[in-house]
Amino acid sequence: MLDEVKHVLLVLSGKGGVGKSTVSTQLALALKVAGFKVGILDVDLCGPSVPYLLNIEDKDVHQSSEGWIPVYTDQDQTLAVMSIGFLLKNRNDGVVWRGPKKTGMIRQFLTDVVWKDIDYLIIDTPPGTSDEHITVMENLRDVKCDGAIIVTTPQAVAVDDVLREVTFCRKTGIQVIGIVENMSGFVCPTCSECTNIFSSGGGIALSEMVRVPFLAKLPIDPAIGKFADKGQSILISLPDSQVAQVFRKLVEELTKSKEA
Repeated sequence: MLDEVKHVLLVLSGKGGVGKSTVSTQLALALKVAGFKVGILDVDLCGPSVPYLLNIEDKDVHQSSEGWIPVYTDQDQTLAVMSIGFLLKNRNDGVVWRGPKKTGMIRQFLTDVVWKDIDYLIIDTPPGTSDEHITVMENLRDVKCDGAIIVTTPQAVAVDDVLREVTFCRKTGIQVIGIVENMSGFVCPTCSECTNIFSSGGGIALSEMVRVPFLAKLPIDPAIGKFADKGQSILISLPDSQVAQVFRKLVEELTKSKEA
């Protein structure tokens, strides 16, 4: 089912609450704005937030003779999404499954979803280095995976946890494309000045420590919170914001090497 996917990108983090799903969805929307056909596979079974972030929680997944048809966010079918969130009766329902059932569901997501002519498939993973990650890696062995984008926040405790994720990638043979530091400063809604309310430089320090590229610093912008559950790209809703500029440059960086 992944034969028609040109590029596969993993979004990983060893720490929960770093905004990994937000980075995944906004990256997918930015790639869509850039003219690519994109898919998002949400394999965070216990915390599937991608349908909420894209404002498509009320959509249903359908079966066909070929397999599961993903949910499309637009009529042109340029952004396809698959998540266990579509299979739950209520967004507040908890997924109380043991490891084998989670593993089986992720295998189905990777083998039974009909991704048609997708330029970029972004796989949003749960935090940590659990069974879910190993299942994803095992099922991507025969697929050309471009690599992983690691998301962290500036604090030392987050950087320490994310360091384990980098080690996990190297042990499993996944290339680390680079590191994104999220929540890197706070953008004042009045003067637009960015202030470091947490510590700073954690992502850059980590990239230097493990010798992988540092891709971007994403500040906290209160204006962007208003669009968090609207399914809108920051590049369209707030094109002049610092965050929009960062995602624009990130897409250019990720696609530049693919076009060369």
